[in-house]
Amino acid sequence: MSRHLKRITIPKSWPIPRKTHYWVPKPVPGPHSADECIPLSIVVRDLLKLADNAREAKRILYEGKVLVDGKIRKDPRMPVGIFDVISVPLLNQQHMMLKDTRGMFYLSELEPGKMRKLARIDNKTTIRGGRQQINLSDGSNIVSENDVKARDSLVLSIPEKQIEDRIEFKVGNLAMVVGGKHSGQTGKIKEIMIVKSSRPNRVVIAGKDEFETIADYVYMIGKEEPAINLGAIK
Repeated sequence: MSRHLKRITIPKSWPIPRKTHYWVPKPVPGPHSADECIPLSIVVRDLLKLADNAREAKRILYEGKVLVDGKIRKDPRMPVGIFDVISVPLLNQQHMMLKDTRGMFYLSELEPGKMRKLARIDNKTTIRGGRQQINLSDGSNIVSENDVKARDSLVLSIPEKQIEDRIEFKVGNLAMVVGGKHSGQTGKIKEIMIVKSSRPNRVVIAGKDEFETIADYVYMIGKEEPAINLGAIK
């Protein structure tokens, strides 16, 4: 299997030029799907601008200078996705990965301090002993006795990933859209439409404008205000 992609075929969400070079690193299988992530080396070189080329980016990572969700990550092809927190302790910098209104990844700068992140509950299963395992959007699994539902969001401490709060997927709560033509927009859920077919459920969101999107694109981020600091939302 190839370790690289042709730049001309990269996802539209990657904010890098397509015709300056021929190849670009391919993300390894990991916590995010191939279409919803970007390799860590590109984050270091093109978004954080800590390096001028791939070799320098790899050296920075191999030296353990970059943390993802509070843990040192050295794999240049590690997939980084929505709401992941990227830290550079030597520069006292923290950033959160978000998507703008064009559907492209960008880093929102955070104030230094306690790190927390959001993760959506994609599924939950019952494991041995009748315990509940929660499967999250960042690829992690948590065994919890909390009463939660799919599409709720959890506020997690970093790096322990202890549950600090829960934001329900319901009418009146604050949501962010991370895909489709309304990517990057936020607003309160006005209506949830359950579709009794193979088509995805629909959600009506009222923000600056009222619009409709599919439930798969919706992440809960708070009740009246965002539950965590998201920095400057583009």
